[in-house]
Amino acid sequence: MVRGLRGATTVQRDESEDVLAATEALVIELAEVNKVLPKDIISVLISTTTDIHSTFPAKAVRSIDGWKYVPVMCTHEMDIPGALPRCIRVLMHVNTDVPQRYIQHVYQNDAVKLRPDLQK
Repeated sequence: MVRGLRGATTVQRDESEDVLAATEALVIELAEVNKVLPKDIISVLISTTTDIHSTFPAKAVRSIDGWKYVPVMCTHEMDIPGALPRCIRVLMHVNTDVPQRYIQHVYQNDAVKLRPDLQK
């Protein structure tokens, strides 16, 4: 069965190193808490707010050991006034038998504000 794992994080600065480090940390935690291996991943969609343009966050995913062949795509979010700045969002499609209610979505840094209902 295919499930979607959601997550988001933010960076303080639009610097390539910051964007790549934050993206890698988010994707790794999302996979680890849901016990997902690269072979179980169908695809990863990464979006950023339009104030992030220093690098492709997908580079971070492809650099993770064992993730070289995971399909990854980047895009920009809608530019909505008042939206959380410098935000990176991830939607990971995975093969899993875990029921939807047990999927753990991950929100880091200022992105915890996006889904306070999911915080423990």
